Amino acid sequence: MLDWLSVIQIFIICITVYIFYVSFIKNTSSEKLVRGLIGLGVLWLLSFLLPLVHLRLLGRFLHWIALFLSVGLIVIFQPELRKILALMGNIKGLKKAIFVFKQNEKNISDKQRSIDEIMKAVSYMSEKHTGALIVFLENMDDGMIERYGTKINGIISSELLLTLFFNKTPLHDGAVLIHENKIAYAGAILPLSQNQLQWKYGTRHRAALGMSESSNATILVVSEETGDISFAEKGNIKKYDDLKKVKNKLEKILLK
Repeated sequence: MLDWLSVIQIFIICITVYIFYVSFIKNTSSEKLVRGLIGLGVLWLLSFLLPLVHLRLLGRFLHWIALFLSVGLIVIFQPELRKILALMGNIKGLKKAIFVFKQNEKNISDKQRSIDEIMKAVSYMSEKHTGALIVFLENMDDGMIERYGTKINGIISSELLLTLFFNKTPLHDGAVLIHENKIAYAGAILPLSQNQLQWKYGTRHRAALGMSESSNATILVVSEETGDISFAEKGNIKKYDDLKKVKNKLEKILLK
C-alpha cells in the first residue's frame, strides 16, 4: 500500500518529468528519442517479467533485442543526448523550464476563459436564434488574408461576439475567425461547399462545410432558423444538441 509520502514523491517526479518534457523535448527532434526510450523501457520491463511467468525463451529474446536497441539509440541519437545533458547542466535552461511551465499554465487558463466566453455567447445566440459562424484556424495563410474580412485582433469575450453577430451590425453576415486565442477577423466571406446538403441547411452551413473542405479549420455554426449548434470539420457537419458536448468540443479544439 502506498502511504501519503510515496504519493507526494510520485507527484513530484511526474511534475519534474512534465516540466523537462515541455521545456526541452516537445516539438523538437529529441521527441523521437523520448518515444524510443519509452518503447525501449517497455521491452526491458517485459524481458524481466516474462521469465516470472515461465516464458524464459521469449524473455531472453526480448532481452537481447532491448540490449541491441540500447546500443543503437546511443549511436543514432548521440547529438540529441548531448543536447539534453548540456541543458540539464545549464542554470539558464532550468530557469527557462520554470518559465515555460508557468507560461503554459497561463495559456491554458486564458484558453479556458475564452471557452467560457464563447459558450456564453453561443448559448445566448442559440436561445435567441441569432445566426453565427465562428472559424477556429490552426494556421493563418498570409496569401488569403484579403478574404478574411475586417481585422479585429481582439480578446475573446461574449460581449464582443454578440456585438459582431448582432443583425444590425455590418459584419454580422460574415464569419468570425479565431486564431491564437484571439478574435483575428470578422465579416469574413467563406467559400461555399458544392456538395448537396439537406434542405434544412442554409448558406451558413454551406459556408462552414466549404471552409472545412478547403482548410484544416473547425467551424461552429448557430442556425438563425432553428438555433441549432453544429460543427463542421474535414468536409463533414454534425449537430450538437447538448451544450455540455459543445463545450467539450471547444476544449478539444482550443486546448489541444
